[in-house]
Amino acid sequence: MATVVLVLVICCIAAIYFVARKPLQETVDILSGWYSLDSWIVGTAAIAAMACALPGNFLVLRRQSMMGDAISHTVLPGIVMAFLFSHWLLTNGWIDRTSYSLWQHSAMFSGAIAMGIFSALLTEWVQKLGRVESSAALGVVFTTLFAVGLLLIRIATDDVHIDPDCVLYGNIETVVLGADGIPTPTIVVSTVLATNLILTLLFFKELRIASFDPQLATTMGINARFIHYSLMAVTAATLVAAFESVGSILVISMLIAPPSTAYLLTDRLSHMIVISMTIAIVTAIFGHALALTVPPILFGRLGFTSVTDASTAGMITVAAGILFVTAACLGPRHGLLSQFFMRVRLGLRIAREDILGALYRREEKRRPDDQPGTSPRRSTFVVGPLLSRLAHWQLAVDGDITAKHEELRLTSQGRLHAQHLIRSHRLWESYVEKHFDLPDDHLHESAERAEHYIDPTLQEQLLAELDHPEEDPHGRSIPPE
Repeated sequence: MATVVLVLVICCIAAIYFVARKPLQETVDILSGWYSLDSWIVGTAAIAAMACALPGNFLVLRRQSMMGDAISHTVLPGIVMAFLFSHWLLTNGWIDRTSYSLWQHSAMFSGAIAMGIFSALLTEWVQKLGRVESSAALGVVFTTLFAVGLLLIRIATDDVHIDPDCVLYGNIETVVLGADGIPTPTIVVSTVLATNLILTLLFFKELRIASFDPQLATTMGINARFIHYSLMAVTAATLVAAFESVGSILVISMLIAPPSTAYLLTDRLSHMIVISMTIAIVTAIFGHALALTVPPILFGRLGFTSVTDASTAGMITVAAGILFVTAACLGPRHGLLSQFFMRVRLGLRIAREDILGALYRREEKRRPDDQPGTSPRRSTFVVGPLLSRLAHWQLAVDGDITAKHEELRLTSQGRLHAQHLIRSHRLWESYVEKHFDLPDDHLHESAERAEHYIDPTLQEQLLAELDHPEEDPHGRSIPPE
């Protein structure tokens, strides 16, 4: 069986190699023309993604992932009002043209932070006043405020043109062009990343406690509401900083996808933060590589030779989705395939132990009507024929059973393993009979399940609780240790 599986794997690898050999070579040829501009694009995208991933970790843990989506829409009125206020100061001579750009960025950050906090407050107010669930209140607030922002643009700033492509995909390919030294967007997102990192390190304990248990945080003297609104403010500022690089819509993937992927890979918060930032870097590199290689290779074969590249920000989101699906399938604990194999291993272990237990009971009874070659197996844990055959094969390989004259028998080693199982079974029956008022015919079924999870430590605890019994409630002897 193992040989057949190995041959199939080798055949699949060979088939993939011969099918993908030419596209792989084309990919290498395209990426060999990597310029310094590509490095700046990837660097800026990676920094923006890491800056978004830091607050995103706590949004995911607090089950407020969609709050990031809402804030990306609700900050629009704050940005528009900040822009109008800056323009009013310029036209009235309060500031000069030289300081206008710096003042405008500062005003936009301030407006976004204020609207982020206001959105969180308004969502809670709508939820309490309307007595609706949080997701419904969130939908009402962010759609309303987004519409107000669009209305302000239409009424007060007719001379302002908003490029839909810029709003959706950003313009990361052009923000680094013509820069003398480090591009301005790179400096902005680097500043936000450094700020988020410092705040996370300084208030890690407070953020962790408030994310997992706000009530406990309050009893410990930590203002959970202040932590919540501060997180909303930091998220709003981060979204505004990343807007120019990846767009107001796709920034949500950078805020949620890397932390969600990291959540599937670890159960420790500190590891989750490090993994999410690493994934953010990988998505930037992988996404830009996809933007350079996939369009000419894919569309070239379809006859669209004019398609030579794609949006880097869009492909970064695609890369983030690919990594998330990969983690959802192959994650060490929460992955679909990992859980499937864990269930298979558990079912195989139970099938093996059921066989050992049935053989041990047959030896105890010494019934004359036992037929040679029988493979006793209890009916509580029903397994398929393939799993049953594999269980028999593993027991034989491990030296727990032998087949003599087509009859299965326990070896000395297998008898010891079976004794441990039967000991757990009968101790559990005795424990249930002592503490629960159940008929005797109901004891066996629960013990049949519990016996597979009782280790030697728990056995000792049961013995101490039961005052070291020698027989179970049915009068059968409990095997020694």
